Amino acid sequence: MSVSTEPRSYSDFPSGFRGAVLRPADDQYDAARALYQGRAADEGPALIAQCADEEDVATVLRYASAHDIPVAVRSGGHGSDGYAMPGGALVIDLSAMREVTVDPETRVLRAQPGVKLGEMDAAAQQHGLAVPAGTVTSTGVAGLTLGGGIGFLMRRYGATVDNLLACDMITVDGRKVRAEETENPELFWALRGGGGNFGVVTSLEYRAHPVGPDVVAGQLIFPFDQAADVLGRLSAHLATAPRELGLLVAIAPAPPLPMLPEGVHGKPALILVVVYTGEPATAHEVVEPLAALGQPLANLVAETTWVRANSMLDAVAPYGMRMNLRGGYLPALSADAVDVLLENVAAVPSNPGALYSINISFMGGAISEDVDEDAMAFSREGAAWLWEAICKWDAPEYDAQYDEWATTITEAMRPHALTNGYANLTDDLGEEWRRGVHGSEAKHQRLRSIKAAWDPHNLLRFNKNIAPETTD
Repeated sequence: MSVSTEPRSYSDFPSGFRGAVLRPADDQYDAARALYQGRAADEGPALIAQCADEEDVATVLRYASAHDIPVAVRSGGHGSDGYAMPGGALVIDLSAMREVTVDPETRVLRAQPGVKLGEMDAAAQQHGLAVPAGTVTSTGVAGLTLGGGIGFLMRRYGATVDNLLACDMITVDGRKVRAEETENPELFWALRGGGGNFGVVTSLEYRAHPVGPDVVAGQLIFPFDQAADVLGRLSAHLATAPRELGLLVAIAPAPPLPMLPEGVHGKPALILVVVYTGEPATAHEVVEPLAALGQPLANLVAETTWVRANSMLDAVAPYGMRMNLRGGYLPALSADAVDVLLENVAAVPSNPGALYSINISFMGGAISEDVDEDAMAFSREGAAWLWEAICKWDAPEYDAQYDEWATTITEAMRPHALTNGYANLTDDLGEEWRRGVHGSEAKHQRLRSIKAAWDPHNLLRFNKNIAPETTD
């Protein structure tokens, strides 16, 4: 994504900015613009302003507003769209703002926007706590949160936004405001799921919960020819599952582990990624019936720590590869939907070094039952499962074939999916999708109204954009 305006030299960039200012010729520029989405490296921003603190953020935004310059925002840099570093853009880089603090008495965790999931987990676990969040440690907590936030704790404690207590935000005209239930409540409603559309969030406060340190987690690996049968039995089996069970189903190449037959290495397999945060002594009551849904090649579920459990997926989420990501909510794990996903496994392009995974996350419990749909922008109404398909590859010559595959599976899943969804776990699918992803038309219009109040000129447009309501 590129800026549509004429290139600027930024020779008049504010001299009072205290952080590093990087341009394309600078030594640290390429390292600073590296994102999880490797395709973003094809074009570079015109200027990266690495903010040292909130005042730096305000300085850039006042400058941008005065000159009507659209601004991109980079925190963790984990978004699949690569919106954090658009070609030719002015970028507010928050990655150096990395402070995280925990109050063990109130169980309130406060994080700056550069904090990554692994850092938040480590800080919270020093006090036996965790914030419900994502599943890959390199994910930035700010972008994850503002888009909703799902992971292995969502069934027990809800989405990340369900546990967000407050945000500090710098407005597009450079003012610091606070958003919580009693202060700027409309803004707080929008920040919980509406993404970075309304201002630049500089700190987030969360409610943390007792978790671990000991949990039971790992993988149940089934041969691919059992996938349809296991998935066909899974929904009924999980109808009475405890909230302490987090489950992600992956259809992906079998890892080259010594306990697996060599003949299945690199071939499609069905992998149940299990995280049980209840009493470890009772885990067998949950894990053994899951294993009994088929005849697993390996049962790798064992007692471990929460920090290790919540980093299991790091191995399949390398930073900097070219990628695409598609997904959506499912009202049920129907046989027809399963057939579509399994049929598309055979069609995944095969290239050296490439990775793919089709994931299905089990919802229900706290994320589905404990928060009203209209309580915040983030939508979950009717969602029992979330599907996602992710491909990663190295060379640009493969872009077209992976994009074609992603489009094919997205269209094939459309009849089985809901119109609302989880914005973080899919690439931007266009204006019609953006109108529906937050749920009802009333919610969409409310978001447009709030956008108009806080960013009427849409300077914060490098995102899954909510267009400001107009009076025309």
